[in-house]
Amino acid sequence: MMILGPFLMAIVPGIIILLLTWWFNKINLSLSLRIVPGILTVIAAIILFYIGFIKIRGFEGASYGILAFILIIFAIISLVMVNKGSMQNKENFFN
Repeated sequence: MMILGPFLMAIVPGIIILLLTWWFNKINLSLSLRIVPGILTVIAAIILFYIGFIKIRGFEGASYGILAFILIIFAIISLVMVNKGSMQNKENFFN
């Protein structure tokens, strides 16, 4: 339950972040606006890891660390999606 709980709690915001990134790519917003969900997720994950490691500690703090790790994975996927979308736009621009 210690691993399953943070995993399930990270799935909902992770899916929201991926959908938001996909939507921003679809409506062709600028690159600086498309990376906002990924950057905010990284900041939130760093804060959660700090709270779990420094403030709470122990097994409860480890759950915060697992939650932060999973959110970092979603943020990396989001930033890769942004990079892929920006590369496709550049290819269409030069053709």
